[in-house]
Amino acid sequence: MSGAVAVTGIGVVSPSGVGADRHWASVLAGRTAIGRITRFDPESYPTRLAGEVRGFDERGHVEARILVQTDRWTHLGLAAADMALADAGVDPARLPEYDMAVVTAASSGGTEFGQREIERLWSRGPRHVGAYQSIAWFYAATTGQISIRHGMRGPCAVLCAEQAGGLDALAHARRLLGEDARLALSGGTDASLCPYGLAAQLASGRLSRGDDPARAYLPFDSHAAGHVPGEGGAMFVLEDDAAAEARGAASYATLDGYAATFDPAEDRGRPPGLRRAAELALADAGAEPADIDVVFADAAAVPELDRRESAALCALFGPYGVPVAAPKTMYGRLYAGGAALDVATALLAIRDGLIPPTVGVRRLADDCPLDLVRDRPRPAAVRRVLLLARGEGGFNSALVVSAPRPSRARPAHNGGGHGHEPTDPGRPEAPAA
Repeated sequence: MSGAVAVTGIGVVSPSGVGADRHWASVLAGRTAIGRITRFDPESYPTRLAGEVRGFDERGHVEARILVQTDRWTHLGLAAADMALADAGVDPARLPEYDMAVVTAASSGGTEFGQREIERLWSRGPRHVGAYQSIAWFYAATTGQISIRHGMRGPCAVLCAEQAGGLDALAHARRLLGEDARLALSGGTDASLCPYGLAAQLASGRLSRGDDPARAYLPFDSHAAGHVPGEGGAMFVLEDDAAAEARGAASYATLDGYAATFDPAEDRGRPPGLRRAAELALADAGAEPADIDVVFADAAAVPELDRRESAALCALFGPYGVPVAAPKTMYGRLYAGGAALDVATALLAIRDGLIPPTVGVRRLADDCPLDLVRDRPRPAAVRRVLLLARGEGGFNSALVVSAPRPSRARPAHNGGGHGHEPTDPGRPEAPAA
């Protein structure tokens, strides 16, 4: 990589809204987008709530001939990629095709498409299974379809590490910029809200069985009992910062530091991997813990995993030492799309000077002494953000993003107001006596 990497475009397809501004307005308003699953009848399943992308008409984003070849998660990825390119003011047709890269994150793959074809196999026989079954479920399908649509023939890749993959994909794209590419489309989406997909997720034992959308997903809470699944994600246009400046492009942020670690299931003697990933990402960014204005947490809502994440943050920043955000309580854990959507939300927080809230959490668990921003956005000068993400199986990733120079920055929307009165940040909740 020849220099700093800037984020010049954002595309969001989320339960909280289609489009970055709709998503951001919903998050700042503290509106939960979690509800009863409607894509199939979930009555016989222990988990019946999810974050669905409602009102998304794939026919407005994907050509008819591609629709029949691809799964919903790819439809969401194609739509988000188009939004990111439009936001960045980039026309791929005007750039050399081998100078553009595509790197996405994948987790579940095309489970809904695959389930439909398997149902045809068992109910009607092998002659009724479509030829596209062989590719629509494939974890690289979204990368491939974005590459084909926009003529991006440079380096293409997919990273599979569940939620951590959303950060891994951006980091890999960051490495490619310079000698290998001048522009990259990167991020992640997921969509696995079908019977087969939900059954696979239930196997982890980490899904919430709550029936109250406002209280089903409670990371770091004394009543934490698992996460709510969701679909959607975000895509980004990444460019060499000097090249972006030369074409007059404004920037949301620069990607300054990244690291990944792995926790073997049987090795209990190693240092905690999430803390190590955060330390290495800070070192890669040339930053100290005191330089971080907010942490976007992985927020598993599983008591033991919450305790480990809290311990990592306390070791780095001290108890209540840094504001912590977990806006995914409003729309669910989106797997490969989750960390990517966290990045989009963090960039909007930098732009508008507002830390988004975590909703539903009433009482922090005694072993989670965190300054969790709750219920309302907190005004703050957000210059540097640390994002954490974990993937089932032992993956840990951390990413540091920083505000651009004022002359390069995206203008704040309405001064960051969005119709919200300034709120007193107050003091973080201390443990109960």
